[in-house]
Amino acid sequence: MTRPGTAEPGRASASTHGVTGVADAGAFLARLVRLDPVAPVRLRPAGGPGRVALWARLPWQVLVVRTVAAGPADGAAEDVTVAAAELLAELERGGAALPTRRDAQWRWPLPPVRSRQVEALPAAELRRIADAAAGTLRTASEHGVAGRAVGQRALRDALLDHVAVLVTPDGPPAPPVEVSQRLVQGLVRMGFLGAADGPAAGHHEPAVQVRVAGRWVGLVGPYGAAWSQKATDLAVTPLGPRPNG
Repeated sequence: MTRPGTAEPGRASASTHGVTGVADAGAFLARLVRLDPVAPVRLRPAGGPGRVALWARLPWQVLVVRTVAAGPADGAAEDVTVAAAELLAELERGGAALPTRRDAQWRWPLPPVRSRQVEALPAAELRRIADAAAGTLRTASEHGVAGRAVGQRALRDALLDHVAVLVTPDGPPAPPVEVSQRLVQGLVRMGFLGAADGPAAGHHEPAVQVRVAGRWVGLVGPYGAAWSQKATDLAVTPLGPRPNG
């Protein structure tokens, strides 16, 4: 039995994808597919008519989202999951059909809608942090750590788990907010800061918001956001499918 608003895996849908912000959606999907060729992408109505949020999960356990323009709700898909590569191909050929629905492939919770800002960080500083991590990985891969060879995956995971920024919120006593390298890499590698030498870069470049929503921490840039939960707060995912949980 299929839950209302979803389709069984492999069943074609007659709906359209509803995306009209083709350039923005295409940029998001192209970067996502380069990082994970088989990634699913979830389309959800966002904030009102004419907007749709594209959600995805990166290989290093970070959720990313970009909100793009959408057409009228009539005939458009509502809260569905499809293959990112298939949606990208449909957009590139100018088509409006919704690819085969794959709702059962989405197994991750989303952060709450309401969040609060706890800090604003310069985009240039986040680029510097991301570049420094990439340089550290290259150096350690080539020369080892303290003269000892270390596996590429172990190095990558250690760098991703590193707390890149520690924010102490203003106001009543509250625990510090840890911004991991995972979030920084998600924001930078998905292009959510824009081009480093683009018109928004430099002195007038918008700041990146550090936001908290329950147990979630997010970095919100000019073109999208990256969210993650603390490792100790992650729930065990049942083996059975839970479409659009």
